[in-house]
Amino acid sequence: MTIAGSIILIMLGAILTWAVEFAIAGIDIQVIGVILMVGGLAGLLFGLYRLSAVRRTVTPVAPVDETATRRHVYEERRYNDPI
Repeated sequence: MTIAGSIILIMLGAILTWAVEFAIAGIDIQVIGVILMVGGLAGLLFGLYRLSAVRRTVTPVAPVDETATRRHVYEERRYNDPI
């Protein structure tokens, strides 16, 4: 889940919790809103942790020898069909 997706879940949960006055038999809209906010918060924290872990990782870069990476490919075609 991305950071933007987590923020959208938090906003949707807040709307369902505090702004919607709709009742469905057997379903509590406020509880669903709270669940969405908690899930969005967990996703946001995980996304920020993952982003900081990637930024802390240092990968050594080896110098590239241009002559060693070039390859010559020769293609040979033979046509044996009669004229």
